[in-house]
Amino acid sequence: MNPFTNRSPSLAGPATDALPVTPDDALDLPGVAIGLYIETGGALSLVTEAGQTRTLRVADFSILPVGTRRVRATGTTATGIHALVLA
Repeated sequence: MNPFTNRSPSLAGPATDALPVTPDDALDLPGVAIGLYIETGGALSLVTEAGQTRTLRVADFSILPVGTRRVRATGTTATGIHALVLA
């Protein structure tokens, strides 16, 4: 049984996929992520859905519920980053 069969995708969640992210200063993610999952904490530089550049400190195994267009290489030391998306 698939609990997602008759459910419409919603920003309230859950995400329907988690895509690996390679930080890049020039390229946006394929689509705006509804959040990020970070395996190894550190600094995370991102461009929000609103177009603002933010640098945050995140812990290991963090879920960051912020709409994200891009994860920047410059300023990012966190690793194992995954974009939570509505596919």
